[in-house]
Amino acid sequence: MPSFVVVPQWQGSGSDRAMRLIDGAEAIRGDLPSAHTTTVEVPAGAGDSLGTGIARVSSLRTVHERLREHLVDLPGPAITIGGDCSVSLAAVGHAWEHSAGSLAVVWLDAHPDLNTPESSPSGAFTGMVLRALLGEGTDGLVAPVPLVPARVILAGTRDIDPGEQDAIDDLAIPVLAVGSLDADSLVAAIAATGATSVYLHIDLDVLDPAEIEGLGSPVPFGLTVAELTALIRAALARFEFAGASVTEFAPTSPAAAGEDMGAILRIIGALAA
Repeated sequence: MPSFVVVPQWQGSGSDRAMRLIDGAEAIRGDLPSAHTTTVEVPAGAGDSLGTGIARVSSLRTVHERLREHLVDLPGPAITIGGDCSVSLAAVGHAWEHSAGSLAVVWLDAHPDLNTPESSPSGAFTGMVLRALLGEGTDGLVAPVPLVPARVILAGTRDIDPGEQDAIDDLAIPVLAVGSLDADSLVAAIAATGATSVYLHIDLDVLDPAEIEGLGSPVPFGLTVAELTALIRAALARFEFAGASVTEFAPTSPAAAGEDMGAILRIIGALAA
């Protein structure tokens, strides 16, 4: 069984529902196997931008460093539970650094998260994290060993800012839109990278809003839970599992979180099978 690392970080989000990410992470943690689950402490304060153009960057740097240190001590691959998408900076970075060049990263997300502080309409780091993984970022929030663009696949992406589209075009990152995304197309895209292992970043907003209520930034016309779990199983049947992130669960209240937990546990179950 993989290790589970819960990171109830909200400071990277630009949503007015950001604080709900704490409740989302705590709700998921309650259903994970306690013997295989650890938690990274998140600062209580929002933090300061420090002139970087990234909101709450001081807190984000603290969590990033704590998660990087935490992952080093874990045996085997980990499933990182957010919190906002920013937790994938440390989680994906760790997997990439230990992959010996074998890894592909599938970014299952309604948003490509390829903004920079200059192009971002919000200053929220959750919309910049993949760009930081590719080596463009500010001190303390950028991958020390950048991803290779040819090893990145955007899947289920359908809400793209102009600056992000420029990055997709410039870096030649493939985008598998919802209408053309199935098990065969995903496996073929991963195989085309030459990778033998895969990391799956899953922002729950890749799902259609009809599938899950607790989304901070819902985008219509997404995947069903059945489609997402089929994609996960197909990828992991063909490629070695190097880790995963499940992020952006923002229930309206702790009580309401239970309504979505069945869907979320099906996704985690597919990852941990």
